[in-house]
Parts: sequence; structure tokens; C-alpha cells
Amino acid sequence: MKQPVIAKEYRAGHLENTHQGIICAIDEDGKILYEKGDINQFVFYRSAMKPIQAIPAVSAGIIEKYQLTKEEATLLTASQRGESYHEEALKHLREKLSVNEEELVCGASYPLNDEPKESYLKSQKDKRKLMHNCAGKHLGLYACAREKGYPTEGYENINHPLQQEILTYVSDLSETKKEDILSGTDGCGVAVHSLPLKNIATSYLKFACPDLIENEDLRNTVKTIGNLMNAHPEIVASHDFVCTALLKDDNIIAKGGAQGVYGLALKKERIAISLKVLSGSELLWPVLIAQILERLNYSNEKTIKRLYGLNAQHIYNDDGKVIGERKIYL
Repeated sequence: MKQPVIAKEYRAGHLENTHQGIICAIDEDGKILYEKGDINQFVFYRSAMKPIQAIPAVSAGIIEKYQLTKEEATLLTASQRGESYHEEALKHLREKLSVNEEELVCGASYPLNDEPKESYLKSQKDKRKLMHNCAGKHLGLYACAREKGYPTEGYENINHPLQQEILTYVSDLSETKKEDILSGTDGCGVAVHSLPLKNIATSYLKFACPDLIENEDLRNTVKTIGNLMNAHPEIVASHDFVCTALLKDDNIIAKGGAQGVYGLALKKERIAISLKVLSGSELLWPVLIAQILERLNYSNEKTIKRLYGLNAQHIYNDDGKVIGERKIYL
């Protein structure tokens, strides 16, 4: 099935790029409130799976045992971008968990954001695993495997007991049979799963509405993870980033993943949204999500204004001048 166009980009008024995509919005009963494209198409969560990947460590009592601050604990869900506040929290997290950085599977990296990366290069600092976008997740996974008595070697592999535990949570929260879930390897080296886009929305609905989760321990863990993300949105991504703009709203749980996938949910409205930009572009997210929220008559205008404030409607040249625009088609 050919998926519909959800956005076009124009340079000097001339069409440059066309983006196809899939969008799904559901209510607490699973009723489709809005759909565009084939919402049953399988999509890899990528980093949008991080709130679920944090469940084993949080449920194992890692936060309490190692007296993690909320900032440090939030890193378990984060796609951090190397700002000074990320680096400081990551150093403390690694020290408290007593994890050898070199034991992590993720590759060595420079900070992703321009300013801290430039600072690293000027200071002639080497790449390091602690600066990887997914370092917080890896620290949590490694420490959790150790805590549960699992082998720490191979903690990233799909057949490792920790990854099987995560697969169970993905299945339960998304209401997808395990045998129907497709698995692969994420960019950071850890197992990642693919399921219908609608089911990704279902899993996000549980983070916004934990009362839908029957298991009390899982329900409480999901609540804790959601509260952490809302308490420190800048840790989840960084300032001036779409995740932060959304998570500053205590009514929203949200997390993006590589290659254009995004999941979010509204607590009071009990609505979840998942989307996939098939070109893999993340540049469309702010304006695309803002217009989806407007279409659903979301009442918090400050949140929508923050999204538009990220200037995703415009295309800029290297000198910061507007030279084009993005148009969304819902």
C-alpha cells in the first residue's frame, strides 16, 4: 500500500521534498479517532521504546538502592544530546551504579548538540561511550542485568533474559502477541522491536493512563517513569527539542525515535498518538505534532505554541535566514 503524503517542503516556493507517513490516534477503548495511511504497518520503535526499556531497572529498585536523583533516573529513558547537564548527570549515574563505561555496548561518541560538541573538539577530548545518545539506557540495562543475577555480557542480545523481559513488557503494553512482534538491532546495539503503528499508540496510552494496567507492580513502575520524564524533560532530549516542548506539559507523555517515529499520549483526554515519517525525517515533528494536537482540539495552547516556537515550519540556510517552508497535510 502506498502511504499518503503528510508533508511537502518548498525552497523559494518550489517543491523540493515530499514526505509520506502514517498517523494514528486512539482513545482508551482503542477506537480510532484519527488515521492517515495504513496504521497496521509494522514500525520499529527505535528510541520511542526507551520508556518501556526502563521498566526492568525501575521495577528492580535501582533508583532506591543506588539513591539516584530524579535527573539521574530520567537518563534511563533519555536520548541525551551531550549538554553539560547531561554529562554531569551521566557521570554521577555511572559512578553510583559502579559500571565500567567500556563494558557498555554502545559506541563511543561526541555530544550530538553543536555547542557541547564544539567544546569537546576544542578541548581535544576523545569520543567516549558515556556521550552516546543512549548511554543512560545502557547504564540502566547493564546495572539491571547485574542486579537480577543475569550475565552482564550480551545484555543487548534478544535472547538475553533481560531483553526477553523487555519483550514481554512490549507485548503486554502494546497488546501484541509476542510471536507477532518483529525484532532487530537498534543503532546503539540493543534489541529493538517492530509492531503495527496502532499498537505503539496503545503502549503509550498505558503510560498516560496507568489505571488500564492490571498488574499493580507494572502500573506503579509505569507511573514512576512517566513522572520522571515530566519532572525533567530537558534530560529526556535537551532544551529546544520536541520531546522537551511536549514533556513540559504534565498532561503529556512523549518520546521520539530515530527515522521519524514518535509516540505520545494525553492523560486527561485519555488519547494516544503514534506517527511515522517514512522518509525518516525528524524535522517535521514539531509542526506535524502541533497540527495533530490542533486537529484533536487539544486545549493547552502553550504546548502547541512551544512546538511552533521550534521553527519547524520554516527552512533555514546556514546563516539562519528563512529560505523555504514546510506544509503539513492531515
